[in-house]
Amino acid sequence: MIRPFRESVEDAVASALRARGLPTDDLGIEEPPDDVASVFASSIAFRVADDLGTAPPQAAVSLAADIDTEPHEYVERVEATGPYLNFFPSESYFADTLEAAQAADYGSLPARDVSVVVEHTSANPTGPVHVGRARNPIIGDAVANLLEYAGYDVDRHYYVNDAGRQIAVFTWAYERFEESELPDPARDREEYRMVRYYRRGNEFLQDADPEAVEAAEAEIEAILRGLEDGDEETYERVSEVVDTVLGGMKACLGRLPAAFDEFVKETRFMRDGSTDDVVARLKAHENAVYENDAWQFTFEDIDKNLVFLRADGTSLYTTRDLAHHEWKFDNYDRAVTVLGEDHKLQARQLKAALSELGNDPERLDTVVYSYVNLPEGKMSTRRGTGVQLDDLLDESIDRAREEVQARLEDRLRDDDLDGADVDRIARQVGVGAVRYDIVSKQPTKAITFEWDRALDFEAQSAPYVQYVHARCRGIEAEADGIDPALDAAALSGDPERELLATVARLPGVVEAAAADRQPHRIATYTREIADRFNGFYRECPVVTASDDRTKAARLALVVAARHTVANALEILGVEAPESM
Repeated sequence: MIRPFRESVEDAVASALRARGLPTDDLGIEEPPDDVASVFASSIAFRVADDLGTAPPQAAVSLAADIDTEPHEYVERVEATGPYLNFFPSESYFADTLEAAQAADYGSLPARDVSVVVEHTSANPTGPVHVGRARNPIIGDAVANLLEYAGYDVDRHYYVNDAGRQIAVFTWAYERFEESELPDPARDREEYRMVRYYRRGNEFLQDADPEAVEAAEAEIEAILRGLEDGDEETYERVSEVVDTVLGGMKACLGRLPAAFDEFVKETRFMRDGSTDDVVARLKAHENAVYENDAWQFTFEDIDKNLVFLRADGTSLYTTRDLAHHEWKFDNYDRAVTVLGEDHKLQARQLKAALSELGNDPERLDTVVYSYVNLPEGKMSTRRGTGVQLDDLLDESIDRAREEVQARLEDRLRDDDLDGADVDRIARQVGVGAVRYDIVSKQPTKAITFEWDRALDFEAQSAPYVQYVHARCRGIEAEADGIDPALDAAALSGDPERELLATVARLPGVVEAAAADRQPHRIATYTREIADRFNGFYRECPVVTASDDRTKAARLALVVAARHTVANALEILGVEAPESM
């Protein structure tokens, strides 16, 4: 109901301005602070005060007197508060919200008939997913979920770097060393077993005598050249290594969970000729120069040139990524890429080069994130050290299990939760805590993951919000035999109206967050509705309400809140537990 309400406010303000001969290009519509009961406010008085020959507060009073709310079903009244116009909801607004939120897919917007490919994670397949990069799949998956809720047709892609030097080193090392020469794997899974070869190869290249290193480098270069020349045997050798590592990485990412519709390999664009086509077009462009033994592409507003072809005729990652993105534009209306902050320059070069090649750069959006730190300091993967995403998830689940067991022991009643229930809740809360804590921050801000904050059941964290969903389920179980009633008029108390008004905002929050690719705004919203629900829970009993009408209406409100919380958490990729 939030969208038609906003449209009504826009129409009402615009009509009042037109009646005075004032422009309607900027209406100043915004959401008021959380402690204000109106649904929308307008700051238009600031802009038109001079035209009206008065101060903004007096301009607001004058405009409020001109605004006719009669044609607008959801707007009950408008009031001037200082320099702002505040618009308050009608009974129809609350009634229709209560009804709409009974649907299990509440918050989903109508289909837009716009296809979007979201590329995220795309970590090099050289070993386990490191926790410092964990923000990519968590943000990327949430962005994809958010766009899907906003009505877009979304595909999720992982771009596999299977053509660079690291992969050539990995392939050489896998074929060069015996398993008996390697230490035991940290975990019994493919990428942990395979990464031992990669690390051993790098140690050899760093520590072996020069003659042995020279011979190894020749073999590595032959692999790179074989890929560039389209040699099928070389491709199969590399694919064996890459696909094996990816199998383990998929298992790790599946724990979040973060699933993909397609793993798009970099070599695809070498083998189909599209990289050669890009190189030819770049070389023919007026911005192309040959200097320092390489073909480079210059830009007007980017200081660093894009090197797109080496002297030996081999392409580079970005060259192939240009072909990759043109393929995206051939198959999708829009493309979104989630990248770490160390790729900002590359992203600028890519977008500018795509434009020079005749593509519309506005079809490409980039979400840039800073990295995740642990309290001990920034993590590193050099020489195989550092903390893996698996480690972080294991630790979080273990800590969540301890917290759940401690809370059960403190209760005076039997919750009928067996060991399997505790394990389920620990996984839902533990993984949810990691995802929520990471996605709830603005991507460009560096964050330090802290256990006490992420797993605090009482603070504004994942378990705090998850508990609301479990509480809703508990109330519904206790209310067995009571039929929910779509009777918003029976929900007249402040806690009820505040909760219902917050429920009404979900579709608008989804639309605004999707427009800016900002899933952290959904997390902010979940904390707001959790606060509202807890206020309702404290003051408005459901099963023990004083009369049947109130019981039935409050039960419908509980269902509405549950759907709202569950769907907002689903956008964030956080499970909504049935019990806690």
